[in-house]
Amino acid sequence: MLTENLPPDDLADEEMGEGGDELYEHHRIQVDRGQEMLRLDKFLLNRLSHTSRTKIQNAILAEAVQVNEKVVKASYRIKPYDIITITLPEPPREFKVVPEPMELDIPYEDSALLLVNKPAGLVVHPAFGNWQGTLVNGLAHHLQNLPTGRNGEIRPGLVHRIDKDTSGLLVIGKSEWAMTHLSQQFFHHTIERTYLALVWGIPKEMEGTIRGHVGRSAKDRKVQAVFPDGEQGKHAVTHYKVLKTFRHVALLQCNLETGRTHQIRVHMKHIGHPLFSDATYGGDKILYGQRTGSYKAFVEKAFAIMPRQALHAKSLGFEHPDTGQQLHFESELPADFATVLEKWEKFAADANE
Repeated sequence: MLTENLPPDDLADEEMGEGGDELYEHHRIQVDRGQEMLRLDKFLLNRLSHTSRTKIQNAILAEAVQVNEKVVKASYRIKPYDIITITLPEPPREFKVVPEPMELDIPYEDSALLLVNKPAGLVVHPAFGNWQGTLVNGLAHHLQNLPTGRNGEIRPGLVHRIDKDTSGLLVIGKSEWAMTHLSQQFFHHTIERTYLALVWGIPKEMEGTIRGHVGRSAKDRKVQAVFPDGEQGKHAVTHYKVLKTFRHVALLQCNLETGRTHQIRVHMKHIGHPLFSDATYGGDKILYGQRTGSYKAFVEKAFAIMPRQALHAKSLGFEHPDTGQQLHFESELPADFATVLEKWEKFAADANE
């Protein structure tokens, strides 16, 4: 049997990003020629370690399991040479998540899921250097009385995440079924995700699509790079639209077709328009306009107000796992982003007088 397990990449000290990386496992299994005919659910339970019967059954019901590219029932009996693909929510980490009381901005919550409006500066998931004080720690406390904990294990239901210094909306599944259903929507790119980004310079095209594989940079393993020829990294697609221009910067709407680590940030740098104040990708310097005098002082003040990348996860649209209803949520720009935007608007207006 050949098994290909494709979990998301991991960064050492920063949670994965834009859109942010979807948190699911993708398995591809080719059945051995000598395999006896066996029910699909029993076969997967035997083959996938650390995966419960409930998780497998939920995946089959959510049509997250296919055999030879066709949706089948749990009772399907596998045959030699069948190709099975399965998408599952990310498995629990080996370390124990410590619940921590935390004030969370939750614009919506029901029995299946909740929305969190994450502030900039809050790490989403515990990792090296950030074991406590993360969103997951706060969610573990918020959800600790729900049946998401088994044998002392707490499963705050992340299916995607955004960077520490990116603000905006995240959807959280509160059950295995909800996590599986949402993961499937991310896998098939049916979740609508809109970001607002302030970038250096004015793109030549007012609307466009950036295509280019995204993966770890060979020069610096903590950042991502674009591989236009697809020789490395993962397929990545970002659609953008220019909403407003302010002489030396532009406000963009970005819609993600895929969710890769730092996707928007690295894609915009690739086309010559790094995000304003993005130190990781070169946006924390004056890239357009004079580097002296009052303009320099103006930009440096804007950097001080917003010492992070100018990126906000504004909206999420998806199908409710239980009701099938299409939901849409939006969040307001945080104060630092809104203030910097107002200053650029005033700067552009004054320059045009």
